[in-house]
Amino acid sequence: MPQVSVTINGRQFRMACENGEEARVTNLAADLDARIATLRARFGEIGDTRLTVMAALAVADELSEVKEKLSRLEPELATLQDASVISADRAQATQAAVVAALNAAAERIEGLTRRLNQTVADAAVPMG
Repeated sequence: MPQVSVTINGRQFRMACENGEEARVTNLAADLDARIATLRARFGEIGDTRLTVMAALAVADELSEVKEKLSRLEPELATLQDASVISADRAQATQAAVVAALNAAAERIEGLTRRLNQTVADAAVPMG
């Protein structure tokens, strides 16, 4: 299992992760470190533990907001997916109707052509 070394709040940590997740873990650690640095700049030296807890709460708050937004959007997504299926079905039905209309028109044209050719042949009209 791969391991990455990250720095959070001035301290080095060795973190295990899944194959291919090294960059993600490094980026997450950098984000947390930046949050702690922002809080330190805003509130001053209030203690490492308190800064870390505040950063963790900020992350948890963002996660909670995203989950709420996701739960609000899921029904809308389901409705859009249903509408997409209905639209595809209508498009397929329309395409089938157009094909049927074109086939019927082609048959009528062929019938008219046969009758016209028969009329010309019966009348013995010289061509050209």
